[in-house]
Amino acid sequence: MSPVDLRSDTVTRPTPAMKTAMFAAPLGDDVLGDDPTVLALEARIAAETGQQAALFTPSGTMANQIAIALHTRPGDEVLMADTAHPYHYEAGGAAMISGVQTRLLPTTNGQMSAEAVALGVRKPDVHHAPASLLCVEDTSNKGGGTVHDDALLAALVAAAKANNLATHLDGARAYNAAVAAGELLANRVGRFDTVSICFSKGLGAPVGSALCGSHELIARGRRVRKMLGGGMRQAGLLAAAALHALDHHVERLADDHKRARTLAMGLMVEGYTVRTPQTNLVYVDVPKAAQAQDFLATHGVLAFATGPSQMRLVTHLDVDDAGIERTLVAFRAWRSVASQ
Repeated sequence: MSPVDLRSDTVTRPTPAMKTAMFAAPLGDDVLGDDPTVLALEARIAAETGQQAALFTPSGTMANQIAIALHTRPGDEVLMADTAHPYHYEAGGAAMISGVQTRLLPTTNGQMSAEAVALGVRKPDVHHAPASLLCVEDTSNKGGGTVHDDALLAALVAAAKANNLATHLDGARAYNAAVAAGELLANRVGRFDTVSICFSKGLGAPVGSALCGSHELIARGRRVRKMLGGGMRQAGLLAAAALHALDHHVERLADDHKRARTLAMGLMVEGYTVRTPQTNLVYVDVPKAAQAQDFLATHGVLAFATGPSQMRLVTHLDVDDAGIERTLVAFRAWRSVASQ
């Protein structure tokens, strides 16, 4: 029996229908600008995010790093949440690629306040790095998969504009946020100067993200992508998977959210302390988390320890109801072992 893989929603495998779509896709050369499937995906995701244009990228990290490069100059400062993905999980790319420093702002459940943004912008001074960009992450991964209220998104953008900052949304799981909020994606993210969207998380495509923004920004971003080695040739194979995901895997994200809540409630019944999930990320307090990770693996459940006494469990299209039940059985067994 295959393990229940809750390490991330990046572990999903293409469905048979997605594979069929990939191999049926018309192809060209995306670096030369004539792959019809990539062009179709870029037009589709630009429209769905309320932006003018889009750029297909191999990863969300590259999309975020291109955005930072577009909005800053070397020596600038980028404001972002203390839980932000570009700070914790992008290998220092902002410093290496764009020559900028990061200023982390305090959060509650991974979410900054407009007041924190205003306070985070330092007065012009020869001693200070000038702030030029605000990055927001929705949903917030380290914040627990939390969804920004639309009013908060608007307030963050307003605070940034009032302080002459460009705005970028790291929307790796922005579709999860939109589905959970019951709102159109474009209404939530269209107000940002740029937004990145990941196709290889909950949407279930094997590879790929997109950076969306104005025609001018995306034209410049295409050159940055080339500089970073992100230009791909017959990339329509991958773009077709993303198009299939947009057609078939958006509404079903609600199933992942429901299973995450079922898992959280079941863990609570087993005596665990769990942060109530808003989307598909479940953070649970687990004694001896590193040992628990190894124990669970021997019981057919894969998950990551995110701290000495915390684990993250991620539901996705390859996790069904039976998988949730198997997970609860494994956690019950660990609690029994850990209490001895």
